[in-house]
Amino acid sequence: MARREILAEMGYEFSIITADIDESSIRREKPEELVMALAEAKADAIIQRLQNTSQFKDDPQATLLITADTVVVYKGTIREKPSGKEEAREFIKGYSGSHAAVVGSVLITNLKTGTRKGGWERAEVYFHDIPDEVIDNLIDEGITLNVAGGLMLENPLTLPFVEAVVCLPPPSLPPSACVVGGTDTVMGLSKVLTEKLIREALL
Repeated sequence: MARREILAEMGYEFSIITADIDESSIRREKPEELVMALAEAKADAIIQRLQNTSQFKDDPQATLLITADTVVVYKGTIREKPSGKEEAREFIKGYSGSHAAVVGSVLITNLKTGTRKGGWERAEVYFHDIPDEVIDNLIDEGITLNVAGGLMLENPLTLPFVEAVVCLPPPSLPPSACVVGGTDTVMGLSKVLTEKLIREALL
């Protein structure tokens, strides 16, 4: 949902196709490599579902496929979506008065030319103490079960307890590339990185 909102804010017209891949079958030790591998697997699965991409090659304008993935890194451990309410509670309790990193990938596939351009961005999120009552409410909502690390920055229950978001762009991007302190990266899609990769994929 957050990626959909970000793309809409960027002014793009788009349609949503789910990849329906088994993300747990794809493992990498480094979070940056994992999110890139997952974005590539999603792109491969979607292209396979489209079956015939020759229709895009004949179009006067290029059609771009955007795939992305996000993980949370807490004390050196990669966290994906919580397996259930208890794990979600454990995740959020850990963030209380502490911090976690969010690593997000973006992969642009030009369906007209076959060109692929990808990259990742990292942001650190620092939290105030989160009361148990707020954690209970977040768990009851159920939304935290569907997001990486059980962390949904834009949730009205979470937002008041976010102390700071610090963007750490990869070497390929300047420090000024961070948008609103990296908030869009935490939400699932870096605007600056996406724009950069779109330009590269269209060359």
